[in-house]
Amino acid sequence: MADQPGDLVQSVSRALRVLEEVSRIGGPVPVKVVARRTGLNLSTTYHLIRTLAFEGYLVRHADGRYSVGPEIGRRYRDVMTAFGHRPEAHQVLVHLAATTAHSAYLGRFVDGRVAITDVVEGPASPYLEDLEVGLAVAAHATAVGKALLSTLQPSQRRAYLAEQGMRRFTSRTATDPDLLEAEIRTLQPGLAVVEHGEFRVGWSCAAVLVPRDDPRDPWWALSVSARAEDVPLAVRAKLIDVASGLSRAG
Repeated sequence: MADQPGDLVQSVSRALRVLEEVSRIGGPVPVKVVARRTGLNLSTTYHLIRTLAFEGYLVRHADGRYSVGPEIGRRYRDVMTAFGHRPEAHQVLVHLAATTAHSAYLGRFVDGRVAITDVVEGPASPYLEDLEVGLAVAAHATAVGKALLSTLQPSQRRAYLAEQGMRRFTSRTATDPDLLEAEIRTLQPGLAVVEHGEFRVGWSCAAVLVPRDDPRDPWWALSVSARAEDVPLAVRAKLIDVASGLSRAG
């Protein structure tokens, strides 16, 4: 570990510790828990969390707990752009959302986890705070996650699910790795993966893998969501068509 600099700003260091801890926990967390886990006193933690929430890096919920805010996703997108995430890919999502009126998402494996790397909102889809840019998603309960899981070997999928867990979001969520494996084995290349209310009640999504020009390229998945029990067939067809355009763009 590098030596601590003599001009270290303690308040910045503490704020980053708070932000990292809230991110690590994942779901909404009480301030007292953050204080205990970071080793900071409660008063200091309250001041830091309120500042981070004001700046958009944390979000305060009605019950007083906090979770990661939208500015985290925006900073992640800035980083992706800096590392060569071509702007044409975003325009493909804009086109998909505009022509279908449904929210469009782009996802891939980032640091070994399925994450959303770009989003364009559409009026026919509900806003989902869990599908913000830069946030890891539940691979077993979302179409984008299942599409990307299908690119792994069975042993890799089991290892991934064992590490990340298979949390039950609704009564339809697949929590049995054997059943999920059987479902993934039925997926056909070029067709959309569809999820019906497994992540949120009354919500559905479809996803398709983006064809790769080079086998060494990472896999990407394009997805749309709908405020309904199913994604309309016309929207699925457009999704598949646009994925080929995304392949050429990014």
